[in-house]
Amino acid sequence: MSNPTDNAPVAHSAGAAEESRPSLSALLLDPSFWADWASVVGLVGLVIVFGIAQPVFLSVANLQALLLAAAILVVLSIGQTFVVATSGIDLSLAAAVMLGAIILGLVNAAGYGIFIACVLAVLATSAIGFLNGLIITAGKIPDFVVTLGTLSGITGLGLILSGGEPTMVGSTFLLKLASGSFGPFGYPVWVAIAAVIVAHIALYHTRFGVHLLATGGQVESAGALGIRTNRVKIAAYTISGFCAGIAAILLVARIGSAEPQINTSLLLNSVAAVVLGGVSLFGGRASILGPAIGALMLTALVNGLTLLNVSAFYQPLAVGAIVVLAALIMRYQK
Repeated sequence: MSNPTDNAPVAHSAGAAEESRPSLSALLLDPSFWADWASVVGLVGLVIVFGIAQPVFLSVANLQALLLAAAILVVLSIGQTFVVATSGIDLSLAAAVMLGAIILGLVNAAGYGIFIACVLAVLATSAIGFLNGLIITAGKIPDFVVTLGTLSGITGLGLILSGGEPTMVGSTFLLKLASGSFGPFGYPVWVAIAAVIVAHIALYHTRFGVHLLATGGQVESAGALGIRTNRVKIAAYTISGFCAGIAAILLVARIGSAEPQINTSLLLNSVAAVVLGGVSLFGGRASILGPAIGALMLTALVNGLTLLNVSAFYQPLAVGAIVVLAALIMRYQK
């Protein structure tokens, strides 16, 4: 016959486990919760607020437009995530998008065809990322200095190649890419979803992902373990450049031309999405889904403010305030 006291340790363990679980109020007051879930909580909050304030926000047409608008930023935030995971930052990202768009437009206008134009655009932006990583690692120069210099150089090169004039890109392929859809989502959304899936697999299910996070966490220790940290950093910046090329194709498809102008909001918002997604600015901690949701949140913010007829002048102010707040609570990240 079993003794009733035999179950006492089990009951005690269950009780201790229940006591160790934080209450909802304690969870909401814990800064680390907000650091880890800022993008999700922010997106849900914006959907509720804007849905009540402006019912059109939740219409199918607006949600589809919102997802299409977010696709470019999602792709860029993925590239920025790989760099930030190594404790770096790519300030040349928006400029690389501009140059990729210009190369695409000029090559297509020269009669080489849209597919070759797209390939060359991606190769060019990937080369920019590779060059950034090579200079940073070989020259032991801070990331922001190199990428800031690259930003300026790329801007000048883009203006020289384009003569400061936009290049119209008339392409059936790009038109279908921009306006076509498969199921409930447009093609750009599917491109962004594919990028998220591939990046997630690369970060969490490959040796490269392990090496990337180790390099960002403690580069000296990673090197001592035999990880070629310089190669990892170069690869991270090359991935960032590759994502800039994909974003350039989506951008040209969306507006129908290659503009020799840098969209500075793309740079700010790519960093903002990474911060909101819970990626540590000090490296060693990253996710792909978090920044993607952060990109959706920022796009929803701009979309909602536009529907509420808030002046476009106030929109960067709102984004900047959110980024600073997210950076402040990130120090509590577990």
